[in-house]
Amino acid sequence: MNLTQLPALTVLSDNVTIVEKDKVKIVRIIHDKATAGIALHGGHVVSFQPAGQPELIWMSEEAIFDGSAALRGGIPVCWPWFGRIAAPAHGFARSSQWQLIEHRENEQGVIVELGLCDSEETHAIWPNKFDARLIVEVKEQLTVTLKVTNTDDKAWLFSGALHTYLNLGDITQAETKGMGSEYIDSLQSGKLCTGGEVLKLTDTIDRVYTKPEAEIRVQDPVFSRTIKIENEGHNSAVLWNPWAAGAQSMADMSDEGYKTFLCVESTLHAPSLEQGKQLMPGEVHHLVTTISAN
Repeated sequence: MNLTQLPALTVLSDNVTIVEKDKVKIVRIIHDKATAGIALHGGHVVSFQPAGQPELIWMSEEAIFDGSAALRGGIPVCWPWFGRIAAPAHGFARSSQWQLIEHRENEQGVIVELGLCDSEETHAIWPNKFDARLIVEVKEQLTVTLKVTNTDDKAWLFSGALHTYLNLGDITQAETKGMGSEYIDSLQSGKLCTGGEVLKLTDTIDRVYTKPEAEIRVQDPVFSRTIKIENEGHNSAVLWNPWAAGAQSMADMSDEGYKTFLCVESTLHAPSLEQGKQLMPGEVHHLVTTISAN
């Protein structure tokens, strides 16, 4: 996503400005190491482009920037749950307005921190008190950390994901390794399956890989690069692409959009709210994804 043409609304530093696309304000980062964008709507990374490389993050050309719903593409923050185990699907964080807490920079890159706290709006959906921070480190690689703290006087349960859309030259040529062989197939009613060590897609995929390796690698031959994904604080890696029929059913994705992305997600998966991870009062959890290419 090219943010360089948007006029600056606010200049925060030599490397950080606030811009606006339609009705959504975006923290724009332009640094010698990389450029990036983080929408305050959803705490949503919409771009990351290392210097001299193609864009690493895919955004839908049809994404709707009116602030009414989650953005299609980028890195949606799915929290305090992942999936359709409650309403709204994937939780409320990805469609909430986050606040810019701080930014700092040096020769290696820029770090931006956003915050989201409980409110009357969140209590109407989920009755718990929390403090969520999204820490985005824009360097030669991108590191996104969702830091959640239980500020309540009782324990609560949660799940979540950093739902990264990777930008690819051609999904049919891409090969993925490191996701592990065991997966829950959402297209087969949650059936537990075993697959090979190399994944090359010819159709839609929606899988929760339960034993991913420390590093997942996506070969992207069109752009002559290998994308590396390292996750922490997760229990699984979700891989998703809707393919042609799925893309055609989405108002915010072009019919051809599925051809140039693959979602590889750092996921804390739970089949229900009651089976989520427990966080005690004062306890903190970090869900992290680091993305790089060479």
